[in-house]
Amino acid sequence: MSNQNFRSILTGSFSTPCADNPTVAMIEAAYHHAGIDARYINCDVKAAHLADAVKGALAMEWVGFNCSLPHKVAVIEYLDELAQAARIIGAVNCVSIRDGRLVGDNTDGKGFLASLRDVIDPAGKRVFLLGAGGAARAIAVELGLADAAHITIVNRDPEKAGVIAALVRDNTRCDATGGAWAGKARIPEGTDIVINATSVGLGDAQAMPDVDLDTLVKGQVVADVIPNPPMTRFLREARGRGCTPLDGLGMLVNQGVIGVELWLGKTLDAGVMKQTLRDIFGASDAG
Repeated sequence: MSNQNFRSILTGSFSTPCADNPTVAMIEAAYHHAGIDARYINCDVKAAHLADAVKGALAMEWVGFNCSLPHKVAVIEYLDELAQAARIIGAVNCVSIRDGRLVGDNTDGKGFLASLRDVIDPAGKRVFLLGAGGAARAIAVELGLADAAHITIVNRDPEKAGVIAALVRDNTRCDATGGAWAGKARIPEGTDIVINATSVGLGDAQAMPDVDLDTLVKGQVVADVIPNPPMTRFLREARGRGCTPLDGLGMLVNQGVIGVELWLGKTLDAGVMKQTLRDIFGASDAG
């Protein structure tokens, strides 16, 4: 009996509110499938308690944790080191703890990129990006680092789009421009990849970003960051026009896979994670 080990590897997430975050179910299902004795603990951490939560993770010898809203920027001051993407983006959603050192990374854009690469290599491609929030920022930086040729970013507040475009130009070899999203967004000719990085469509199968669908071209890849419902109305409309749809489920799953690779050096089964999310979201393909 002496060889039994009752100590689990500890990982988890710090955010608030956290009750509607399905990451715990997705990752624990994959741990179980892989036969890894690890837990993913979903913690509701208020902004005022973030420093204590980080100290607690260190004290309890967690191997890593995710940080979601509102901690992605605030957590940086408690870290020892930042990975390249996290440094450029200025936000962290994944922290690894190695030998008592806290290393921050950003898997938002990495998860999207891994999903995108299943259908197209962004190197040398022209991208049209809707929105200029945290997801758009992370995705734009990762696309730049992946040598996309040009990224056009549009946003209701064009200044925010301009900031992200400058970030891409200053830190990668990719060219980028920011502009105003006024009325229906028109997709420029020659665009290879169209991405909705806004929250429009989250939890609403009929909502759609304000885009002139007639400017979509057959053969374009049209991606959405929304995981629920996976097949958003925007993607259904794009698919109907001969575009290749890419849902936000893959982005979420790949973020989990990449995070666990950073923590444990092991690659979990993405299929198990995706199926777990589909079961949770009741994800039938609407359309």
